[in-house]
Amino acid sequence: MSNIFHIFDKIADQKIREAMERGEFEDLPGQGQPLNLEDDSHLPQDLRLAYKILKNADCIPPELELRKEIHNTEALLAGIQDTQEKYKQMKKLNYLMMKLSMTRKGSLLLEENQHYYEKVLDKVKVNRQDKPS
Repeated sequence: MSNIFHIFDKIADQKIREAMERGEFEDLPGQGQPLNLEDDSHLPQDLRLAYKILKNADCIPPELELRKEIHNTEALLAGIQDTQEKYKQMKKLNYLMMKLSMTRKGSLLLEENQHYYEKVLDKVKVNRQDKPS
């Protein structure tokens, strides 16, 4: 699975380099200004204070902790040469992904590939609109 993401990363990097060479990132609004990393406008208003308190207490939600552990295990797997240890880490990775998947309503793979997730949702919406009620 991580090989697929690696390929997409390479393609994205190439597209970004090409856009930079064409000058598409020049004279953008806010250029030279610091990023606002505290932007929580995507969160529902009633959750913003709770998330801010958790963040200040250095607590992260269990789902994010699982995602972090999955990412670390994938990185570890890439460097393992011993077959037994690799198998052990693969079992751990499968367990972690299953655990994360059970906490989610939708497919973990669809969330990871957000680009395709959006396309699938659009296709489902179109199909539902085409059907008579």
